[in-house]
Amino acid sequence: MKIDLIVGARPNYMKAAPVYRALQKYPQKFKVRLVHTGQHYDEKMSHIFFRELELPQPDVYLGVGSGLHGEQTGKIMIEYEKAVLADQPDLVLVAGDVNSTMACSLVAAKLHIKVGHIEGGLRSRDWSMPEEINRIVTDRIADYLFTTSKDADENLIAEGILPEKIFLVGNTMIDSLNYYLPKARQVDLKGKYPIEDNQFILVTLHRPSNVDHGPTLQALIKVFCQIQERLPIIFPMHPRTRKMLTEFDLNGILEKAPNLIITEPLGYLEFLKLEATAALVLTDSGGMQEETTVLGIPCLTLRENTERPITIWEGTNELVGSDPHKVLERASAILNGERKKGKVPDYWDGHAAERLISVLLNN
Repeated sequence: MKIDLIVGARPNYMKAAPVYRALQKYPQKFKVRLVHTGQHYDEKMSHIFFRELELPQPDVYLGVGSGLHGEQTGKIMIEYEKAVLADQPDLVLVAGDVNSTMACSLVAAKLHIKVGHIEGGLRSRDWSMPEEINRIVTDRIADYLFTTSKDADENLIAEGILPEKIFLVGNTMIDSLNYYLPKARQVDLKGKYPIEDNQFILVTLHRPSNVDHGPTLQALIKVFCQIQERLPIIFPMHPRTRKMLTEFDLNGILEKAPNLIITEPLGYLEFLKLEATAALVLTDSGGMQEETTVLGIPCLTLRENTERPITIWEGTNELVGSDPHKVLERASAILNGERKKGKVPDYWDGHAAERLISVLLNN
């Protein structure tokens, strides 16, 4: 079976790497072509992840770069169609919910090539999120829906997806976490940041709903400045957030917060070390809700909804939105010892990729 494994943006790499590694165990069964769309393309957002996750250089690099959603999606489709016609795969495996996920799925479906969606069935039910559109479109045309949790299965069934297309395999991103956590714990951060284990807060912020609206971004930055008076904050800043801070003239606020430490985007191992040793995580990321649940770290999600509700039902995650009063109230409560106890969801055991490959071997 000739398989194209698609990666394009930072969240894809951790989901795809275990699948690539598992496919390599069956050279007589699978011929894998690693396709990088170039949606994320620079050193800090892409190349370092390839190295740290032990992925080889892509067999195909489309080099589409950044752009508006329609422009980027269109570029990916144009370039990927050429790659497919040059060497027709039997199956296209996509992961997550970025533009690359939907674009490559559409190309495959129109050329009558089967599609497998790693992380199918997740739903925020928020159509203002570009990722929600990408998820729904991809799931409608996928032949294999590899889900992370039972609620994802239920979402797909409710939407009329045939049960025989749905396979609960678990979370391949947690495969990466379990595989690399021992190595990440060896990363020495003592000389880089003035922090002690479990005595700092990790913050990430990048979603348009938080950073593209000046008053919302200002309110969140101000609450971070209040929280840093209690514990130091490490804030690896997404390029989009950095750009909008400048555009809204908010950098001056940060200068008055000496314990709010801004960094460039970090590599996977260094970031995982910070995540595993933080007292608290504040984020609008999807994947970090899952990682903190497995790590047992309290997580406050700065969104009004989540496509990963199992991290709330069973894990350490709480939705607090972007209301600065609620963010400050819950952060203070957690730092005062009111930690939510969670458990690791079923099938988040480091063997999701193996179960996924088993499906391919038996279908």
